[in-house]
Order: sequence, then structure tokens, then C-alpha cells
Amino acid sequence: MAAPRIDPALALGLIALLAAPLQAAPKDPPYPSMELLREIQLQTFACGRDNTVEACGKASTMADPLLDHPRLGANCKDAIWTIRERAKPAATNTFERREALNRAGQDLIPFCKQQTRTVAPSKTDSKPQEKKGVFGLIPGS
Repeated sequence: MAAPRIDPALALGLIALLAAPLQAAPKDPPYPSMELLREIQLQTFACGRDNTVEACGKASTMADPLLDHPRLGANCKDAIWTIRERAKPAATNTFERREALNRAGQDLIPFCKQQTRTVAPSKTDSKPQEKKGVFGLIPGS
């Protein structure tokens, strides 16, 4: 009984399919700088205060590309989305409009800045362990 023949094009396709995960993943874009975040924040405040086409357009235009940034968290993107959607001149600059823009501007830096330290303490910075009792409930027993 003869072995089944495999089509050479099919074999190449299978090899390419298997090799696809070995290719390098695309590199993430750089994290937004503090200067960029501060500029968006200032333009957002100006939009809420002045209610002008220039300030609102600049805030919205600067915030828009950050919505697709893969490294920014949900809270950051919520603030950015609010800026992008609300940073439009209004016929009446209501208190609610200004407050929504001001809140989003205030949230921008704490939610969007790059975290430089880890949440868990490193093992070298931890205190020496205290001796615990048999079940670890009562110290010194």
C-alpha cells in the first residue's frame, strides 16, 4: 500500500501556519509622557472654562489617539473618552458640563501616568518575619 501524497502547496501552507506564532509580536507604542498628559489636562480645563472652539478642539484632538493605546487602563480611557466626547463648545456653558470636563481633567494624570514601582514590596525591603505560634495565630506562644 502506497503512502498518501501531500500536495507541496499544502505542506508549505502548514509550515507557514506553524511558524506564524514564532514571529516577533508588534511592539507597543511608547507610553504617553507626563508632558502630553499635562497638556491634555490644561486644554480640557481651558475648554471647560472658556468654552471655545480652539481649546475644546485641541483637547479632543489630543485625547482621541490615546483611546486606542494598548497599555492604558480602563479608568484612564474613561477619562479620555469623557474628554473626547464632552470637549465641544456648547451654546450654554453649564455647571454640569464644566464639572464633567474638570473631573475628567483631574482624573487624567493619576489614572494615566505610567506606574514606576510595583505594588508588592520586594523581598529585600521586607521586615524580618516574627516567630509565630503553632498555627500562626498567637505570637510568642
